Amino acid sequence: MTATPQVRICVPVCEANTRDLIDAFGRAAKVADIVELRLDYLDENELQSAEPAISNLISMSSCPIIITYRPAEQGGHGNISLQERQSFIQRPRAEGSSLESTHYIDIESDLAVLFQAGGGTFNEGTGQDLDWNNVICSHHDFAGVPQDLERIYNLIASTPARVLKIAVQADDVTDCLAVFKLLARARADGREMIAIAMGPAGLATRIIGPSRGSFLTYASLDTDHGTAPGQVTASEMRELYRVEKIDRETQITGLVGFPVTHSVSPAIHNAALKSSGVNGVYLPFPVRELGSFVRRMIHPRTREIDWRMRGLSITTPHKAKVMNFLDWIDDGAKEIGAVNTVVVEGDALHGYNTDAAAFLQVLIENFGTLRDANCAVLGSGGAAAAVLWGLEKKGARVTVFARDRQKAETLAKRFGASDAALESARFAAFDVVINCTTLGTSGSLEKETPATAAQLRGARLAYDLVYNPAETRFLSEAAAAGCKTVGGLSMLIAQAAEQYTLWTGLQAPKQLMTHFALKALQGE
Repeated sequence: MTATPQVRICVPVCEANTRDLIDAFGRAAKVADIVELRLDYLDENELQSAEPAISNLISMSSCPIIITYRPAEQGGHGNISLQERQSFIQRPRAEGSSLESTHYIDIESDLAVLFQAGGGTFNEGTGQDLDWNNVICSHHDFAGVPQDLERIYNLIASTPARVLKIAVQADDVTDCLAVFKLLARARADGREMIAIAMGPAGLATRIIGPSRGSFLTYASLDTDHGTAPGQVTASEMRELYRVEKIDRETQITGLVGFPVTHSVSPAIHNAALKSSGVNGVYLPFPVRELGSFVRRMIHPRTREIDWRMRGLSITTPHKAKVMNFLDWIDDGAKEIGAVNTVVVEGDALHGYNTDAAAFLQVLIENFGTLRDANCAVLGSGGAAAAVLWGLEKKGARVTVFARDRQKAETLAKRFGASDAALESARFAAFDVVINCTTLGTSGSLEKETPATAAQLRGARLAYDLVYNPAETRFLSEAAAAGCKTVGGLSMLIAQAAEQYTLWTGLQAPKQLMTHFALKALQGE
């Protein structure tokens, strides 16, 4: 059995005044393994006056502390000159209150190199020597992954700092590979290291990093107190992703799409994995360039990362395109022309579509028999294809409505349906109207709808495949028009349950999955 690595969750505290800093520290110490005091966030006139209170906090705390005083150009707060940073480190302090009495001090690489060149002090005799055993030597790049990452690593590794830290901005999930390679390099060199990819695309480095030797991982105190893009809360780290349980045997699954930050799928699947006792984790993967992601991170024959990838959920806009990268595709998914589930089988990738069966299950429960039912499908993407396939199997009469009339016509012909323009459509003659677009999804599209109440009036049932938010504008317009409404959550759970079974071979705990989906939608 592989030993579970030590996991340290560090919660940064960033406040403008001493009183709030001390209060936030107390709250952070309850959920963190290490607390970082970001003194660069203190108001300019607060720093010196705060030192006695901070020294007292340090001497009284049983929780390890990192002291950070970082300039804005390196990801900090405020215009702090190099001289001010030097002075801060070397400022004479009362006995027992020096920075060396803290567990760590985070120093940027430029300062560390200067300090090393000075033999431990910048100006001999004017300050205190630095205990390198307490030092984290850091480098931040908020523009992306620098081309000279190896040079940067070599630079900070040339210092005697106990811990090396590199944080880069991830624009796509494949940027995480550079971070995992840094961790492997540091491990081979026998150096302790923190390596993080910032931004939503870098979440995998925060969750998986500790199992690959990262000295710590950062998390926010709550959703309002993140200090870097892509941070999740400490409670999410522990309870949602169970970071302390992840090791090299952990099975990796996740959601591939763009965007995916609105998704409740991590809440659903991670709850199911925990309840079944499966050593697994489900992560969101915001992917722009699908081919590179599959080749470099997923396919067993070509991936550049050593992890136990088990399977993926595929969502917009990749359900059709992913088929180009699979070794085997289920007949139903082939007919639909879209895959929403990938399973890693040996050294091959298998594709399935669990959307269609889930869609039909929910619709029949709420409407009844579909034979000869007059159905309007709004949209022409992968979700619409799955819906059309299912409706055709049940003998419904279908018309596809889309803003792009040519796409609507092409899709309709595949399934023997009719097509029409969406803008001027009226649905009084339809039994069921199904929104298969992303309009209404939480975020920038939330206020949009593919059809208004005036257009929907007269239809019997309106079914929105969008589940977040639970009450979309489309459903509100439909209710105003007198339609019975069905949201997308039931379909989400049904298709997720089938995915779970494909990945684990276990029966999915649907009731539990629904419970956690609702909690996530309510922001709990």
